[in-house]
Amino acid sequence: MPEGDTVFLAGALLDRALRGRTLSRTDFRHPALATTDLTGQSVLGVGTVGKHLFTRFSGELSLHSHLKMDGAWEVYRSGARWRHPEHHVRVVLADAEVQAVGFRLHDLELLPTAEESRLVGHLGPDLLDPQWTDEHTSRATAGLAAAPGRELGLALLDQKVMAGIGNLYKCEICFLLGVTPWVPVSEVDAGEAVALARKLLLANAWRHEQVTTGDPARGRRTWVYGRTRTGCHRCGGRVEVRTQGTDVQRRPTWYCPRCQRGPAPSK
Repeated sequence: MPEGDTVFLAGALLDRALRGRTLSRTDFRHPALATTDLTGQSVLGVGTVGKHLFTRFSGELSLHSHLKMDGAWEVYRSGARWRHPEHHVRVVLADAEVQAVGFRLHDLELLPTAEESRLVGHLGPDLLDPQWTDEHTSRATAGLAAAPGRELGLALLDQKVMAGIGNLYKCEICFLLGVTPWVPVSEVDAGEAVALARKLLLANAWRHEQVTTGDPARGRRTWVYGRTRTGCHRCGGRVEVRTQGTDVQRRPTWYCPRCQRGPAPSK
């Protein structure tokens, strides 16, 4: 599932492409919106909340989308060939110059802009909120610390605690804290974990590559995530991968037995 910074960048690129434009063509290929026509609507802007994206229109309407595991928004010049098959298209928003195309978007909903909180009001503080304050930090810290016996990795992925962390950052945050993702939350400083999460997402918000090591070279961007074959970026030792969570929360989870203290499941 895309991390919050991936969704943030997608929203920023859409905002740059669509803001202020009046739509001359819309095409919704989603059962619930098949008859929707937004032709003539002006785009006021595009914003994100965690992993949720809202395209806002002049008629006090918002189009909500969630990328889930494989969704994407892409921008093309009018008439340009799309990089993905047409049967993957779920929505097209276009004028005479630009077309924004949503591919494999499983969640699409048109709603009054005033009701956006119905879809995101349950979320914790958005780590990429441009209006982030100390109050957001306090809420996220309290939310993380609220269940001290919970596995840290699962708590970090809980969007009700703070919005934006996905599996890559879960693994990397735990590495940088020096603990495995299976340690209880009580074993770490919750405030430090929140600060680290926000720092990592902010560092990557405006680039396509996600870098947690400070080294953008291919194969050197992460400490442990995805490094089963290449080893730990710090010590060079073997990186293990285990499963954490159940059902929809089930995720492959990387860690370094040398650099990270704490429990881990057996194979």
